Amino acid sequence: MRILVACEESQAVTKEFRRLGHEAYSCDIEPCSGGHPEWHLQQDVIPLLSEKWDMIIAFPPCTHLAVSGARYFEAKKKDGRQQQGIEFFMRFVSVDCERVAIENPIGIMSTRYRKPDQIIQPYEFGHAERKSTCLWLKGLPKLVPTDIVKPELHICGNGVIDSKWHYHTYNLPAKERARMRSKTFPGIARAMAEQWGRKEGIGENEVD
Repeated sequence: MRILVACEESQAVTKEFRRLGHEAYSCDIEPCSGGHPEWHLQQDVIPLLSEKWDMIIAFPPCTHLAVSGARYFEAKKKDGRQQQGIEFFMRFVSVDCERVAIENPIGIMSTRYRKPDQIIQPYEFGHAERKSTCLWLKGLPKLVPTDIVKPELHICGNGVIDSKWHYHTYNLPAKERARMRSKTFPGIARAMAEQWGRKEGIGENEVD
């Protein structure tokens, strides 16, 4: 299959599909950090949506949509940032492709669009972390957990209980913190490829 992984600079999902022999490309306005620039389309993703793809997996920015930033919603509504985020998300909803998955954290799209088809957690795919992740699916089945483990939590100095991955990014610069928190956990990336992209007769290729 020819697959577009939109808004992905880490190439976590792209590499897993490539491992199974698919022609997968990551796309982001930032350079890729996954080590395979030959598979990375560094550009605005919108023009690519008019091309023919067998599957599109999209990770639209959640900065103006996630409930974790609800205290800033009023300002973002007034200056148009939230509406821009909604419209960008909806471009993937209306794309002409038979198989589409859109990923976002818990946020306003559950009401502005519709409830997600599925909410997954990293601890269902081998990572001892909590991070509620919504999936809106078209032509694709729900992901089946592959390795359920107990999440490990960190107690912060103020007594707040937080996931380790979230806690350990607090002191990073804002841009780097957002980039680290948006990365797809490897177990989830592999499940996407193996459950949505496995075809009989296609073997695994070695990918660094």
